[in-house]
Amino acid sequence: MKVYGDTNSGNCLKVKWVCDHLALPYTWVAVDTLKGETRTAEFLKLNGAGQVPAIELADGRTLAQSNAIIRYLARGSRLIPQDAFAEAKMDEWLFWEQYSHEPYIAVCRFLMFYLGKPASDLDPDKVKRGYAALARMEHQLAITPFLVGDAVTLADISLLAYTRVAHEGGFHLDGYAAVRRWIGETEKFLGLQPAR
Repeated sequence: MKVYGDTNSGNCLKVKWVCDHLALPYTWVAVDTLKGETRTAEFLKLNGAGQVPAIELADGRTLAQSNAIIRYLARGSRLIPQDAFAEAKMDEWLFWEQYSHEPYIAVCRFLMFYLGKPASDLDPDKVKRGYAALARMEHQLAITPFLVGDAVTLADISLLAYTRVAHEGGFHLDGYAAVRRWIGETEKFLGLQPAR
């Protein structure tokens, strides 16, 4: 299997973390999104949306979208709950992450960390929605150790990717004790060094 990704992207890191945790054999193919490498004719044959991550299986089939990829890779593992309702709750968080978390926290991070914009240039609505996402996570994580209960699932891995570096997008986690605890525990579970 080949994993096409950019290690600066949280969406790509999700795939790497799942592969590494489950000891899945893969070759990492570095794609520099800032240099437009996802827009080449060759890459667009792999993923017509022109986005990373994408995987290419040994038989030539391809799959894109980070949460679809990790869902596929982790099938049959403990990262997906066996209980049908708990599995659906995991999916609820995966869908929410792409619609209500990543567009705000990841976008603000991209603007500040990669484009060098000051926090004062951020769209106030994106900042407000980013903090709303953190508040929702804080509420859940004050009740349960992880997003879907007592064990790490794909929901935690997916949301860890950009939450652990939210500060790079101007988000302060001082008032989010449960989120900070969860970041540390999920990083430890995955064998990651703490985000700086």
